Amino acid sequence: MHSFEISTPDCGLETALQNKIDRKTKPLGALGQLEKVAKKIGLVQQTLTPQLNNPQMLVFAGDHGAAKAGVSAYPQDVTWQMVENFLAGGAAINVFARQNGLGLSVVDAGVAHDFGKRPGLIDAKVAAGTANYIEQAAMTAAQCEQAIQNGAAIVRQLAANGCNVVGFGEMGIGNTASASLLTHCLTGLPLAECVGRGTGLDDAGLARKQDLLDQALLRYRNAGGDNDAFKVLAEFGGFEIAAMVGAMLAAAEAKMVLLIDGFIVGSAALVASRLAPALLDYCVFCHRSAEAGHRTQLLAMGAEPLLDLGLRLGEGTGAALAYPLVQAAVSFLNEMASFESAGVSDKE
Repeated sequence: MHSFEISTPDCGLETALQNKIDRKTKPLGALGQLEKVAKKIGLVQQTLTPQLNNPQMLVFAGDHGAAKAGVSAYPQDVTWQMVENFLAGGAAINVFARQNGLGLSVVDAGVAHDFGKRPGLIDAKVAAGTANYIEQAAMTAAQCEQAIQNGAAIVRQLAANGCNVVGFGEMGIGNTASASLLTHCLTGLPLAECVGRGTGLDDAGLARKQDLLDQALLRYRNAGGDNDAFKVLAEFGGFEIAAMVGAMLAAAEAKMVLLIDGFIVGSAALVASRLAPALLDYCVFCHRSAEAGHRTQLLAMGAEPLLDLGLRLGEGTGAALAYPLVQAAVSFLNEMASFESAGVSDKE
């Protein structure tokens, strides 16, 4: 069984960090959320002069058995086709990662396609997609564990290569349905309020998705299923979500800064934070998604996201777009003058 040593950052530096922030040439609190991010990163790195080194985006891809039952507006083949788009550099996440100097790797956690060896692709395939959770558990406990360990190994390698900030993205047709079930089970929000249009379902498609997810939930509950985070993940998750859970746990264990994207990455963060609550001390929540259940996820994790742009693309796009703000938080802490150094009079 997975075990990660994740400790809450030592708060011994908190007063010194807050004092450094407060003595900058600005009114108290005038940089708003950037001040909170600066303090958080200072505590994560246990320094008054934090650095963001070798930032990396990981996009985890996997297929869902339930996609064939019709929980998405798109056919399952779009998963592997979009992975090809990522590898060719043509997707939104590629554009934003390039723009903001983020390295990008795509992780095949369980796509129903054989890519062969490719630059920029990490093979961490558990199986060619999960089982259909409307009829049976999406994965066995052993498969779920394997996906978690695969994700963890990838991040440990990044840490060994000097990376201390990692962003999370995903691709998998049907994964908003998966995230909706995870969100319902882990927050108690009624399922209907967790289910959104995903990749663009019309009203009839949305009703069908809701009906299928109700069936899946009923099957699980009738079999005595509870809300244990690992069990719920194995029951309804995707290989890409489980691999993200492992990657997040390993990132927090390595004292990295985690850039959390929207609804699907949020569902992985929700699972990971139930397995190790201290994980949240390492997370910067990048944006509020337009997907139905995301506000509840954020509330459940006590998270205040940096952006609210009506995004619902996934791929880690919100994390890549927020990264310059994370850089700005670290930059002002390190480079902005203090009242003393600038010879500026403080308030009376």
